[in-house]
Amino acid sequence: MGYVSKHGVEALQRYKYSGIDRSYMAKWVFQPFWRFAVNFFPMWMPPNMITLMGFGMILTSAMLSYVYSPHLDAPLPRWVHFAHGILLFLYQTFDAVDGKQARRTNSSSPLGELFDHGCDALTCSFENMAFASSVMAGKLSFWFWVIATIPFYGATWESFFTDTLILPEINGPTEGLMIIYCAHIFTGIVGPTWWTQSIKNAVPFLGMIPFIPDVSVTVVVIFLMMSVAVAPTVGYNFVNVYKVVRGRGTSFRTALAMLLPFWTLLGAVLFWGWTSPSDILRFQPHLVMMGAGFAFAYLVGRLILAHLCDEPKGLKTGMCTALLYLPFAIGNALSANYFNGEPLVDETWVLVGFCAFTASLYGHFVVSVIHEITEALGIHCFRIGKVKDGKGT
Repeated sequence: MGYVSKHGVEALQRYKYSGIDRSYMAKWVFQPFWRFAVNFFPMWMPPNMITLMGFGMILTSAMLSYVYSPHLDAPLPRWVHFAHGILLFLYQTFDAVDGKQARRTNSSSPLGELFDHGCDALTCSFENMAFASSVMAGKLSFWFWVIATIPFYGATWESFFTDTLILPEINGPTEGLMIIYCAHIFTGIVGPTWWTQSIKNAVPFLGMIPFIPDVSVTVVVIFLMMSVAVAPTVGYNFVNVYKVVRGRGTSFRTALAMLLPFWTLLGAVLFWGWTSPSDILRFQPHLVMMGAGFAFAYLVGRLILAHLCDEPKGLKTGMCTALLYLPFAIGNALSANYFNGEPLVDETWVLVGFCAFTASLYGHFVVSVIHEITEALGIHCFRIGKVKDGKGT
């Protein structure tokens, strides 16, 4: 059974993308630059290829983080921080230019939207490996993954109901990425140990305030991002969805049910990390974020496809497939309580299995959906133009 139904094919054929970017930084600074940058790409280059090239920048950055800091707690050579910043800036540019290339070459399609957001979803994991290595986050690294994925999933969930992707005045794809690559460059200048020192030493005047806790800069950054960025964004998503749902006279609880797979994934991975006898969040952060990242990308991909295919609102049980491995992983971690502190199966191998399972699941989804959409719309994925024989490639 495929991912796209007969009704979905009809919906794909009439689908039109709708998005609003209210960012002043994007309007006055980045948009003029992106309009200039798109001219460097030849007219024959398909937008999806540009998207894939941009994602390659993030993969390169993640590989550097693993080579120089396997546990994300070791200082990197200064040039790696600058490389992280430049690669992320290039990713942001390519991610913005692909849509302009699609309009420029008259090759916009629902597949392009799905492909673009799929790479963005994976970026939440792979870029966080780079950022966590820059700030030497160590065991706290997974919290940056949490900070990145909650607003991303919330925005995707909101657009499913509003039919429009709304980016507020300050948003992740613009200001968020800009802050992160500036942080990479800043780290290259001052050194990564700046993030691990006490906030009172990093910002001297805070030492005069008695109620400021003596914690590291990284902890403060996580707290501020959760309270100032994540919480208001989630509230914004909930209010917008509530208005739309009530306006249509449908159930808000049905809308909330669509969040269940994501929050289950988030809670299960955190619980696994908390109960892990080998402390996977400290010693295997790359594998944790990679496995969770592919599962997250699968959830996002299924949600976006449901939107493109105009599927009924409500919980998509197929999304829960990404969660099937986690009960085994958690059970294995808890088994250490009965085997003298050692789990039944070595957790490194359990993590490798988790990555293999979620990567295979997401890979199957991507390949299948690309084939089904190209066949349904008579287009190519990595070539501009219609398919002459009516079959996609």
